[in-house]
Amino acid sequence: MSYGSKAAERLGGKIILITGASAGIGEATAREFAEAANGNVKLILTARRKDKLDALANSLSETYPNIKLHVAEFDVSKLDTIAPFVANLPAEFSDIDVLINNAGKALGRDPVGEILTEDIMGMFQTNVLGLITLTQTVLPIFKAKNSGDIVNLGSIAGRDPYPGGGIYCPTKAAVKSFSHVLRKELINTRIRVLEVDPGNVETEFSIVRFKNDISKAKDVYKGTEPLVAEDIAEIIVFGVTRKQNTVIAETLVFSTNQASAVHLYRNE
Repeated sequence: MSYGSKAAERLGGKIILITGASAGIGEATAREFAEAANGNVKLILTARRKDKLDALANSLSETYPNIKLHVAEFDVSKLDTIAPFVANLPAEFSDIDVLINNAGKALGRDPVGEILTEDIMGMFQTNVLGLITLTQTVLPIFKAKNSGDIVNLGSIAGRDPYPGGGIYCPTKAAVKSFSHVLRKELINTRIRVLEVDPGNVETEFSIVRFKNDISKAKDVYKGTEPLVAEDIAEIIVFGVTRKQNTVIAETLVFSTNQASAVHLYRNE
C-alpha cells in the first residue's frame, strides 16, 4: 500500500515494538511499517521463534538498507521477564514510540466443562496478562514524553462470543475493556490507544488453535474468501500514521462475506 510522504514523515525515526512478529499479522505489520516509512524506522521485533524473527530481519535489511532492527526472543506469557526485557533494551531502541500488542492465541474449541486447564492458562497469560503487563511497563516511557501509540489487537470474538470460544472470547473481551479504560485514563495526554478487531483472517492462528491439525484449520476458511495478515497490517499502520489529534479508536474488520463471528457465507 502506498501511504505517501505524510505517513513517512510521521513515522520517521520512530521506535516501534511489535510482539508476535515472527508470523501472521505481526510479521505483516513489521513489513508494512518498513514500507510506509521507506525504511526510516526502528523496529523491535519480538516473538518466541527467534529463527523466524532472524529471517524477517534479514529480509527487511535487504529491502531497506537504512532500517534499524532489534530482534529478541520474547514470550509475553512469561510475565516476570517483561520488565527486564524493556529495561535492558539497547539505548538506541529504549525510547519506544509505538507499542503493537499483537501476540495472542486461541487454543481448542472445547465446550465449557471440557477445556484443558493448560489451555485456559495459556490464553489468559498471553492474551490478557501479558498484554496488560507489557503495556504497564511501556506506559511510563510514553508518559514521560507525553506521546505514544498503543495498538491492541482484539477480535470479533471480544464483541460477539460464540460456542467453543468459552475462554478465547473472554480474553478478547478483556482486551476491549482494558483498551477502553486506558483510553479514558489517558484523555489528558497525547497518548493514543487504538484497538483493531479482526474477523476471519487466514494466518497460522487456526493451526495453533487446532494444535497443528491442518485439516481442521483449513475447514475454518473453506468456501470463504478470508482476509489475510496484510489486510490487518494496512489498517494498523493507517491508524498510527494519522495526525496526532486523530485516534482511530476501534476498528472492526470483516471480509466481504462475513457479518458476525458465526455469519460467514461459504461458497461450497
